Amino acid sequence: MYRTALRNVLAHKGRLLMTALAVMLGTAFVAGTLVFSDTMGQAVRDSYSKSYSDVSVLVSDKWSRSADNGPKAAGEKKREALTDATVKDLAALPGVERARGVVTGFTAVADKKGNLIGEAWSAQGSNFAPDASGQDSRYPMAQGRGPKAAGEIALNKQAADKAGYQVGDKVRVAGNGAAEDTTLTGVFTSDDPQVTSGGTLVLMDTATAQQRLLEAGHYSSIALTAKSGVAESALLDAAKAKLPGDVFDLETGQQLKDEQSKMVTRSVTGMKSMLLVFAGISLFVGIFIIVNTFTMLIAQRLKELALLRAVGASRRQVTNSVLVEALLIGVIASVSGLLLGIGIGAGMQSLLASVNDGMPTGSLVIAPATVIGTLVTGIVVTVLSALIPAIRASRIPPVAAMSSGDLPSTQRGLVVRNSIGTLLAGGGIALILLGAFSKGSGGRTYLELGAPVTLIGVFVLLPLLSRPVVALVGPLLGKVFGTPGKLARRNAVRNPRRTASTAAALTIGLTLVTAVTVIGNSVTSTVTRLVAGSMKADYTVSMANHDEVARELAPVIAKANGVTAASPVGNVMWTMAGDRKAVQGFDAAAFDQLVKVDMTSGSTGALKQGQILVNDEFAGKHQLHQGSTLKLEVDGGKTVDLTVGGVFERNDALSPVIASNTLIDQYDPDSFVTEILVKGKDGATPALKQAVKEATGSNPVIQVLTEKDKVDEFSRIITTMLNIMYGLLGMAVLVAVLGVINTLAMSVFERKREIGMLRAIGLDRRGIKRMVRIESVVISLFGAVIGVGLGCFLAWAAIRVLAADLNGLTTAVPYGSVALFLLLAALVGIIAALWPARRASRMDILSSIKTD
Repeated sequence: MYRTALRNVLAHKGRLLMTALAVMLGTAFVAGTLVFSDTMGQAVRDSYSKSYSDVSVLVSDKWSRSADNGPKAAGEKKREALTDATVKDLAALPGVERARGVVTGFTAVADKKGNLIGEAWSAQGSNFAPDASGQDSRYPMAQGRGPKAAGEIALNKQAADKAGYQVGDKVRVAGNGAAEDTTLTGVFTSDDPQVTSGGTLVLMDTATAQQRLLEAGHYSSIALTAKSGVAESALLDAAKAKLPGDVFDLETGQQLKDEQSKMVTRSVTGMKSMLLVFAGISLFVGIFIIVNTFTMLIAQRLKELALLRAVGASRRQVTNSVLVEALLIGVIASVSGLLLGIGIGAGMQSLLASVNDGMPTGSLVIAPATVIGTLVTGIVVTVLSALIPAIRASRIPPVAAMSSGDLPSTQRGLVVRNSIGTLLAGGGIALILLGAFSKGSGGRTYLELGAPVTLIGVFVLLPLLSRPVVALVGPLLGKVFGTPGKLARRNAVRNPRRTASTAAALTIGLTLVTAVTVIGNSVTSTVTRLVAGSMKADYTVSMANHDEVARELAPVIAKANGVTAASPVGNVMWTMAGDRKAVQGFDAAAFDQLVKVDMTSGSTGALKQGQILVNDEFAGKHQLHQGSTLKLEVDGGKTVDLTVGGVFERNDALSPVIASNTLIDQYDPDSFVTEILVKGKDGATPALKQAVKEATGSNPVIQVLTEKDKVDEFSRIITTMLNIMYGLLGMAVLVAVLGVINTLAMSVFERKREIGMLRAIGLDRRGIKRMVRIESVVISLFGAVIGVGLGCFLAWAAIRVLAADLNGLTTAVPYGSVALFLLLAALVGIIAALWPARRASRMDILSSIKTD
């Protein structure tokens, strides 16, 4: 039996090629993902291991290490500063060789055209702290010297080379305020991973760095270097005894390295998980191809298998022979997929390095887990996919060896399948509907449970759905394409299981693509409405890295030529009536010119009287109305009474509570300014934009955006995410195309006699080609229509759930995109049918008719 299995693999190697190719592509995706993520993770870890090479203990205040540097709560205590006195005290500790005060903060650099060098998120500034020799060991100078006074800077070599700067050139630098011109005194090298990965680093003398990035005389952190023979832990204990642990964070260099290693691992794991999900989708699509292939092979070898049963082969032997075939294919395809995956991993690393010159690289990491995982995944998927066809093969009765044709197929299997599918699909849809009409986090849970159950149920029901769906286009096919069209429709519904398995591959891909596209389009449409419904300002001034805008820019911008009104948008978190809510602040005098709100009671003029505005949702929750009093918690547990001056309709572009900046400054003078709104006397004109830009000192990081610019920026983010999704799903679509090709090719071979008879009674080669192509298009469109419909339904339910977090979110189906998906599915069917159709048309009439 095992020799028979080997003979069958060799005899049908052409027909099994597509199956092996599908498994190979899926396992290559898995292997490539593992190799790439392991290689990148190791390279980044190696790079970051140099970050704290000269740090034994790092002292930093808890506020600066916090991830929440956004809006602050009223009454938040001012942090205790690290000063020169702190540096001196720590330097005096036994075991300290050197104590160095470090100042860090956002600092951007413009090139000679005024454009930002690199990305805003990776632009940093720091202090140049020379030792007795006049050098800073962290930043060895490749050219010139370090900065010594205000107006001087040093720049990392990668950034200087990219912009073409030389020592002595004028360089424009900027933080979150007005930009200024400085003189480049030196170019340095650094092993800081943020710098080597393409970031920019500007060095200033310590006094200037403190003034620009922090406060005069203050440091962001203090780095301690231990004397030879002194353990980091011992130095840490000594520093903790000197400084209060509830105010400062103290960590050893090794702890910092371990934290970075964990951070890298988390980032790489997240990326790896996402890629493996799409690799799993490709393998899942491949399952349908494997099942189809072995089902058709068994149908073609009906007499052979029946004869084996007649001469004494047991059911178990027949099952094992089919599984051995699958095992051989799985081994060959998995080994090939592993080799291809290693190449894909190397290619992805090279591509990433070419896109980002500073991206850390290293030798390929091919872990034993990658090899074992890839091989086991490919082999197990192939063998399990062939299990059901193998069991069916074992049930072929010996009497079939004497039959002149195929055994009639039983409907019992389809009845059982349809019953199970109906239960699964019905239960899944019920869960989805329950989630869509539920409130709170429970709706999301129901949706997450119902979506996969519905998908499985629909896949099980695809044979049942194929007949009515294909029947809808039957009359059209007959009228447009004549006899080939009628034959194509009948061939498509002749074997519902086969049609369903072939179409399911496209259904999976288009369900996901359609759902993501509809959700993305709906969110974009809603954000467009929100921005348009809340903004009267002509421009918003904000940071490209979404950091805080310097509040001192607002009065400077207000004086710019053509500006009639300007207001910084302050943000704080206040606890009112026991409810912690975001509060936005505006200049009361300019509010009506810059912001659009729909008042249900009261008026916006209340802001000028020191009162607040609340949205209807917040008002309903706390039973507030115009004239109500709301208690605000401030320092020391005290409360202050605030008067509600009006209620407005909820708008997610605005916070639930609005106050004047004057009121906010009474309780929190350091509110977080996210943007500055600007209104011009002639509207949004290029002249006004240029005047506002010049008021910022032509800061390369500050954006001056119109309402349309903000919407376009958000749309670009959504488009980028969709393109990534499409690219990752491309592998699954490719596997689906292989499935259609494989099914059609084997179907053509299976119908040789039928095709020969058609040729004999007058259907020409062109008609045969057209018949096969139309059949392919019908099957592809069947899968696409089910996928698009299911994707739209899932997207609708998801949007209902998301609407709780984004007010006004409604389903907006991009009909153009949906039509394009269906057109592409038809194109897939045409392409997939090229080879099978050509093969069918070239069959010899006589040899086909006498085929046994």
